[in-house]
Amino acid sequence: MRTNIAILFFAIGISSYAQTSAELKSHYEAFYNEMKAQGDVNGVINALTHLIVLEPSQAQRDTLAYVYANNNQHMQALNTIGIEKNESDSDLAVQVKAISLKALNQPKRALEQFEVLYQRVPNPYLAYELADLKIQTGDNTGAMANIEFALGSVQDGMSYSFYERQQPYEVSLKAALLHLKGLVQYNMDHTNIDTAIASIDEALALDPNFNLASLSKQALESRKNNPEENKD
Repeated sequence: MRTNIAILFFAIGISSYAQTSAELKSHYEAFYNEMKAQGDVNGVINALTHLIVLEPSQAQRDTLAYVYANNNQHMQALNTIGIEKNESDSDLAVQVKAISLKALNQPKRALEQFEVLYQRVPNPYLAYELADLKIQTGDNTGAMANIEFALGSVQDGMSYSFYERQQPYEVSLKAALLHLKGLVQYNMDHTNIDTAIASIDEALALDPNFNLASLSKQALESRKNNPEENKD
């Protein structure tokens, strides 16, 4: 008899927990939708975190990581989904890892993630990111290959944002690629500065207010006028 009573209370407890869990899940789903509608990032993060605790889901983890990354909370994003290269990751997860690792100045690890995205869907934007990271890691030959691919497939209207000034700005993606091409040309042959400057001039012809390209041109012209600087 006592055993039956114990089983009965246990069954009631399980039923009560399931009902409470379902109610909480429903509550946080509604809370998530409301916070999303209001554009309340902290509220969205709070709701997703509770939903993951109540019912773990990789898709929700990926979404939470994306919200963190989009809010420039890159360490939190990576703590949510990790930094490992995983071919089974969703496109969203790989994108978050790539962007966050780049933002945290981890070019080699970011490069791995961008390579995964590029293998899935090659496009000029990803080619630009790969070229930029390869320049940073010393792979100028690989960077040039990505640049040439991107220049051959870039379309009018494609743009790229830069943040090195206090006020972010956009230039055409083609101009951004030509700027990178000039940098790679100089890296591959320090004695042929004119070729590198010519590529950057092409970029500036497309976007005269391309601040980063202007700075690069000034640096190259300084090296041209002071050959001793090219010996480093």
